[in-house]
Amino acid sequence: MILVSIVTPSYNQGRFIERTLHSVAMQRTANIQIEHLIFDAQSEDTTLDVLRNFSQPLTWVSEPDRGQAHAVNKGLRAAKGDIIGWLNSDDVYYPGAVERVVEIFINNPEIDVVYGQADHIDLVDQPFEDYPTEPWDPGRLLETCYLCQPAVFFRRSVFEQFGPLDESLHYCMDYEYWLRLARGGAMFYYMTEKLAGSRLYADNKTLRDRVKVVREVNDMYRRTLGHVPVSWLFYYAYIHMDVAPYFRSRNKYVYGAQLLGFILYAAWHWNRSVDAETRHRLRSLFK
Repeated sequence: MILVSIVTPSYNQGRFIERTLHSVAMQRTANIQIEHLIFDAQSEDTTLDVLRNFSQPLTWVSEPDRGQAHAVNKGLRAAKGDIIGWLNSDDVYYPGAVERVVEIFINNPEIDVVYGQADHIDLVDQPFEDYPTEPWDPGRLLETCYLCQPAVFFRRSVFEQFGPLDESLHYCMDYEYWLRLARGGAMFYYMTEKLAGSRLYADNKTLRDRVKVVREVNDMYRRTLGHVPVSWLFYYAYIHMDVAPYFRSRNKYVYGAQLLGFILYAAWHWNRSVDAETRHRLRSLFK
C-alpha cells in the first residue's frame, strides 16, 4: 500500500472546494491510500460546512495563517506520504491521475518530481484551453513557468532536502520552488497525459493581479539570481500594455514607443542595464 499526501490550502472557496475534495477522494485504489490535508485560513463562506459534512476521510484545520505559502508549508510538514501533491481548493484532479503518477515513481526510482499536462477549466469545470506545459528543459524554465502546479507531484525527500516554500512570496511561490529544485539537481519527469484542471476565472488572483505576479517574479529573480531573464522583462512590458486600455494605441508607432519605454524601464529597474541580449531582442522586435 502506497500513501500519497495531498495538501490543499483553502480560503473562501466554498463554491469550488467540494469538487476539489471529490476529485481527491476518487484517487483512492486498492493499492493507493490518500491522505488529504486541508489547511484553511478561517474561511467566512460555506467552506467549513463543506469540510464538516464531507463523507470521505479528511484531515483539516481552520486557523489563521500568513498566506497561501504558509498554509502549504504546514501541510508539507504534516504530510506522512512518500509522494506529495499540492492541489488548491479551486482546482481538481482528473480520474486516475494519482495512480498514473505513482506508477512513474515506482518504475523510475531516480525521479524526484513528476509533472503532467493540464487544462484551464472554467467555473463549471469545463476545459477551455490546454495549460501550456512543456517537456523538461531547465534552461527553458528560466524563460517561462511551464509546470502546472496542480499537475506536479514530488517525493517527500524533495521537501526534506530543499525545504519549504518561500513564505515571502504571494504569487510565484510554486515557480520559485521548481527553479530551486532544478538548480539543486532534482530530476524531473514529464508525463504527456492530462492530470488536473487548473481553474482560471476573473476573480482568480493569477489573472486578476497579472502585473503584480510578473513584478514578484522579477523581484524573485533579482534576489535569487542577481538578474532577470530578458523574457520576463518583456512579459512585464506586454502585460502593462494589455491591462491599461489607454496604452493600446491604434498607431503602431505610438504603441511601439510606449512598449519600448516599458521594456527599457524594466531593464534598468531590475538589471540596472540594457545588456546585449536585451538589445538583440529589441532589434528583432522593432526592425
